[in-house]
Amino acid sequence: MPFILFLAAFAVLFFYGVMLYNGLVRLKHEVSKSWANIDVLLKQRHEELPKLVDVCRHYSQFEQDTLSRIMEARAMLSEAARAANVGRIGELEGQLRSLTGQIFAVAEAYPELKADAQYSHLALRITQLEDSIADRRELYNEAVNLNNVRIEQFPDVVIASLFSFRPAKPLRFAEAEKRDVDVNALFQR
Repeated sequence: MPFILFLAAFAVLFFYGVMLYNGLVRLKHEVSKSWANIDVLLKQRHEELPKLVDVCRHYSQFEQDTLSRIMEARAMLSEAARAANVGRIGELEGQLRSLTGQIFAVAEAYPELKADAQYSHLALRITQLEDSIADRRELYNEAVNLNNVRIEQFPDVVIASLFSFRPAKPLRFAEAEKRDVDVNALFQR
């Protein structure tokens, strides 16, 4: 009888451990899936930005410095994405969003550019992608939070440390992105 009780207790503990492990695996994959969703949108936006830059370049007096800085930021962001450096991606995303906003602000001074159908389409597409990235970033950060909380809670922490589950990094943007935009400064460039 004591052996049967020991066996039953072991079975309960084993299945409880399996449930905890499976829950942690599910959360780890939710973080990966959420990141993959962001990555798809970033790639789409990165494919659209050169097209927008090319359209703006056709207007010879358009601010070339902003266009060059956008392409540089885009290249650095692609490198950070390949390296899966979430902290650097957050920093560069803020910079790229700010530069994209500058293009839209400077374009206000070019009525021919604003009337260009290709520019209008690309501007709308990039704006929609920005909104989608913000939504997906929220979902990713929620998945990261759930994962990180679970791997620190008892008894999950025991399973997490036994099987080397690691905390994930949330996607945070630079402080400059959180500040109000000074539209007057954008027009004075």
